Order: sequence, then C-alpha cells, then structure tokens
Amino acid sequence: MTTKPTETLAMDALRAMLYEVSVTPKPGLVDPASQGPHPDMTVFTFIDSALSLHPYFTQCVGAGAAFAGSDLTELFRQIRPLGVTAEHAMRAATNAVNTHKGAIFSLGILVTASAYAAKNELDLRETVKAMLKGLTTHDFDGLADKSTDQLTAGEKLYLRDGITGIRGEAEAGYPTVFDMALPALRQSTGTLNQRLLDTLLTIVANSTDTNLVKRAGSADIVPWAHQQAQDYLALGGSKTTAGWAKLVELNQVFERDNLSLGGSADLLILTVFLGLREGVIENDSFNL
Repeated sequence: MTTKPTETLAMDALRAMLYEVSVTPKPGLVDPASQGPHPDMTVFTFIDSALSLHPYFTQCVGAGAAFAGSDLTELFRQIRPLGVTAEHAMRAATNAVNTHKGAIFSLGILVTASAYAAKNELDLRETVKAMLKGLTTHDFDGLADKSTDQLTAGEKLYLRDGITGIRGEAEAGYPTVFDMALPALRQSTGTLNQRLLDTLLTIVANSTDTNLVKRAGSADIVPWAHQQAQDYLALGGSKTTAGWAKLVELNQVFERDNLSLGGSADLLILTVFLGLREGVIENDSFNL
C-alpha cells in the first residue's frame, strides 16, 4: 500500500470531512437524509464548514513540513493557535454553529503529523504520540480551581467521570482509529457507504463518545451504545437485511432521545483520512 504524496494532505482532509457527512443513515448524526438530533445543522452547513477549513489544513501541512526542532510537543503548540483561528472561520461559515470543532483539533494533528512524518521518514502514530505527550496532564491541570461556568464540556466530564475524551485518545495515538476502525475499513466490503457505516459502528462499539455522554447526562449510556453497535455488527452490518433494520431502529432511537455521536463522527473522519492516504477506499469511491 503506497501512501499518497504530501501535496494532497489538505485536500484529503477536506474529502474526509465531506465523506463523513455524506454517509447515511447515521444514528445521532447529520446526513443528507436527516438532521438527526441536530436541528441547527444540515448537510449544507457541514459542506460550508469543511470548505472554510481548507486553508487551516494547508497551514498544518506547512507547519509539519517546516518543523526542525527535536521536541514535537512544540510542533503541537505551534498549530494550536491556528486551530483557534480555524474555529473562528468555521463559525463564520456556519452562522456560529459548531460543526467541526473536534475535527479541527484531531484532523489538524493528523495532517501536521503526516507532513512531518513523511518528511522525516517516521512512523505516523509515534509522531502523533510525541506531539501530544503530556497533553491530558497539561490541559486538565488545575481544573478543580475553576468555576463551573469556566469549564468546557470535556473538562466537566473529566472531573465528574474521569473521562479524558478526545485528549486522551489523541495522546495515546488514536488507538480507536489505528487499532479498531482502520483495520475494519481495510477489511470491509460493499459500497463505500456500507463500508463507512460499518466502520462508524465499529468506532461506536469500541470508544467512549463524550458527545453521547453529555447528551445522555450520564456515562451509563456507554455500555448500552457499545452493545447496540456490537449487535448491529453481529447481524452482519449494513449489507444484511437484519443489520440494516437495526441501523434504522438505532437512527430512530437516537433522534427520539436526542442522543448524538459527534465524537464517533470525528473518529470516522480520521479513519477516512487515513484510508484515503493509504488508498484503501480509492478503488470503489465512485460506488456509493
């Protein structure tokens, strides 16, 4: 499997975001057929958001390719302000709706790390780990001294449930993506839509989605979500009648109960990005 040249990194990041929102039907998420539990967003909101972020990912490529220091945590510190600017651009494009804040963080890291790793012939995952070393300790330090209204949703979950969320996932080198979702994507069959649906539910079955916990109000929702996703996969996933029926049922339950899988969507974006880089979804990308 040959990795594509670094010149396509920013475009592959954009494609990954557009591929994710195009997959349907996605429980707890926006897709071309439904807004799901997100009445303030449509697929067009996500398209506008993704397009607004292309300059950011181009900057991430430049930062990764140009970095010459020995401490990769400094490279991460360099791109964080770029992410803040990118979030302003996103909100300007979406009328202040938060569509891709998680992708700005995680996909920005992967794009930057990909550029650096390619230039220096290093392992991508190890590069990510080196960039994010000490992230959770740094970001969660001193939270007890903050007032409740100063805390982000992720910080509140950490204090209440000990969930490190996307920071912990990133610092560990995205194990859900590299160990679970990407292997599932590589082995998947069917149309691209079917393959990405099954990959998404693999992510749901193997991760703690902080968006889901926030909407449910309790981490008790996580084992339930894991079981639902495992049941879907055991039924054969999107290519079987029973699996598809399970997916439609989950779609209805998530919309009825106002549950979101925004964190899982972000991890699907990362998986698609890596799949595009490897070429594992190129050959059938015309077949939706």
